[in-house]
Amino acid sequence: MRLTIQYKLTIIIALLFGILFSGIYVYLKRSWVNSTNQRIESTLRRDVYFSRGILQRMYKNGTSLSEIDQVADFIGENLDIRVTIIAADGKVLGDSQLDGEQLLNVENHIYRPEIQQALKQGEGISRRFSTTVKNQLLYMAVPFQFTDMQGFIRLAMPLSEVKMVERNIQNILIGVICVAFILAILGGYAASIFLSRPIAEVSQITRNIANGDFSKKVSIHTDDEFKDLAQSINYMSDQIKGRMQEVMTSKSRLETVFLSMVEGVLVVDDRGMIILMNQALKDFLHVRQEALGKRPIEIIRNVEIQDLTDQALSLTNGVLSKELTVLLPEEKTLLIHAAPVIRHNKSDGAVLVFHDITDLRRLEKVRQDFVANVSHELRTPIATIKGYAETLLQGAIDDKENAEDFLRIICSDANRLAKLINDLLDLSKIESGKLIPDLRMASLEPLISRVVDNLAPQAKELSVSIENHLPKSLPPVKIDSSLMTQVFFNLLENAIKYNRPGGKVYIESEESASRVVILVRDTGIGIPNADLGRIFERFYRVDKARSRDLGGTGLGLSIIKHIVQVHEGTLSVESELGHGSVFSITLPKI
Repeated sequence: MRLTIQYKLTIIIALLFGILFSGIYVYLKRSWVNSTNQRIESTLRRDVYFSRGILQRMYKNGTSLSEIDQVADFIGENLDIRVTIIAADGKVLGDSQLDGEQLLNVENHIYRPEIQQALKQGEGISRRFSTTVKNQLLYMAVPFQFTDMQGFIRLAMPLSEVKMVERNIQNILIGVICVAFILAILGGYAASIFLSRPIAEVSQITRNIANGDFSKKVSIHTDDEFKDLAQSINYMSDQIKGRMQEVMTSKSRLETVFLSMVEGVLVVDDRGMIILMNQALKDFLHVRQEALGKRPIEIIRNVEIQDLTDQALSLTNGVLSKELTVLLPEEKTLLIHAAPVIRHNKSDGAVLVFHDITDLRRLEKVRQDFVANVSHELRTPIATIKGYAETLLQGAIDDKENAEDFLRIICSDANRLAKLINDLLDLSKIESGKLIPDLRMASLEPLISRVVDNLAPQAKELSVSIENHLPKSLPPVKIDSSLMTQVFFNLLENAIKYNRPGGKVYIESEESASRVVILVRDTGIGIPNADLGRIFERFYRVDKARSRDLGGTGLGLSIIKHIVQVHEGTLSVESELGHGSVFSITLPKI
């Protein structure tokens, strides 16, 4: 049976509206469901932080487990939600849906997805089946920390409520879509009665244009309104195609330029309002809010940048440059170039390009300090050697007693000079990447024990005791034993030298799933807080006079930090003046 044009058009219209309404259905359902889920998660997030606040106000030092469970019951009853209070080790301390005896049988919660996520990110959320209450739940957990206890507070909401909302949304959408679809079919059938065959071609071509296909044209041979319509559609297709190609080309160029730029770019209009800010600028200025349509000072909070923007807007040509230091919150040095955007011989906006030259200025400062420090460190022993050598040449060599003292001083300073040069060569080799460690699996306990034995006489002489608490079961790690011996020798020797008579040095260890941490703790003089951030710099000494008297070159900590980094580890320090220091070496497990 041959279908008439009316039925063909009706089928086409039905299909088009079917596709359209299906897309609308999927989109609206997804949007509403997502909106509902976000609202539920937002409510749950608000409740969990509110609950943590309640727990903080109700908790007191020494609160018993039963009292903690009562707090969970109180919060759960008032919020009409399940509340679980979990210790840092995963033990359940309280649950609003479980009594005291049931709590004793609850399995450890430390490996629950929401707890692991909260442990790593400060907030955890998951959807899963609860083996405790036998129901599908939405969980959200956040950590808390009190003076004598830390752990997590977790809220759970049954997903049955969410599913019910989703079903209601689905039923409403299906009803509306069905009614709209039926009306569309009826309307299409009515319209098809009054349309002739050319409309089918026009409809097909316009659909192709809507989908981005500009290759086909409407071909109408009648000399009536349909021909004018066809010509208009063909002209529109050509114009849209050309404009889209121009837009896509420009967009592609701009995206390529902006994505590849490491410099920050800020563009303002003629009123000084931001119309463009690339991601690089947002990253190193820590911009987290929406910037478009605002003045630079509202986003960056820096008067100098705003002044530079205003000056650029007042120009008709040329480029302004300014170097300034800002706190973001860390201190950064920026070099900013600003130029006006000229249109019709007047400023239509301005472009500012931000260069982060913090590292460049820091390297310049390090280079200057290094040259000055090397010169100073070399000058002192050389001057001493030269002075005593000249004294000997002038006749003091005949004075046997003084001559021997002078020669010992010359020898001592020559040794100090040699040690300084050797340390500089070692540091240069490490920093240039020429030092290739001989990495092998080795146990740290016997290695450190040998270092302790070697330093025992020195410790005894200074009345300092060393307590080695490393377990024999400490897992082996992949290290260069010679280099790591140098690391621990330096740390332990410093702990002895900068200690007090009767002081102690403790060697301890910690373990995690992927790391081994060795701690060298002493009861010595400690390090001022102002110096903590610089003690790993080359030639930096906290107490310069004492350090030189003890034979230090000021390079030891810098060298061993680089050695630890070669092992893909980290070296850190904590200290309080007058209360000793703790150096921590973290090495990866294999």
